Amino acid sequence: MTTSSAPEPVPVPIKVLLPGDQEVIARLSSRRQVPDGWRYEVGLPAYRIGPGDPVKPAEYRVWVRAPDHVRPADGVSYDQVPTEYLLKPSLVEQALGPSRPAGWVTAKAGGRAPGRGGVVHAVDCDEAPAGALVLTLERALDVAQQPGVRLCSPCGAAAELEPVLKGFGERQPPTRSGVEHGTRA
Repeated sequence: MTTSSAPEPVPVPIKVLLPGDQEVIARLSSRRQVPDGWRYEVGLPAYRIGPGDPVKPAEYRVWVRAPDHVRPADGVSYDQVPTEYLLKPSLVEQALGPSRPAGWVTAKAGGRAPGRGGVVHAVDCDEAPAGALVLTLERALDVAQQPGVRLCSPCGAAAELEPVLKGFGERQPPTRSGVEHGTRA
């Protein structure tokens, strides 16, 4: 068994801003970069009553948004605080942008009569019903073939599913423009 020679990081002091303009010194254990900023894991001082009613110091750990709820303590270095950074997007993600979520959903048409249809939307479509069951490709294709069902164009469901439903079409051999077959120009 190998052991690490690196010492365990020691939490460092940090000011935590509480409601009502209160400020308390807590202990910063780690920090994490998230898509909308940073979260700091802090240990706020607290007390705990143990067996036999002795009051003991304790710590309440919580993640807080930085810099909204934390400020650096004077004279403290944060260089050794364990820090998780977001992964840098791949070159493909940088060029194409984030990929859309997988799946499709169905918005039912009004009425109770069978065959009233509905609309198949991409999962992230603005028109998609909230909380709808996410359909796989196979299930979305099954639903799309039912009478009265249409595919949403604005979200791209139509562009993505129609070629699969109707086939990609047969390629026609190229013709020379301006020349009819079997004749000379």
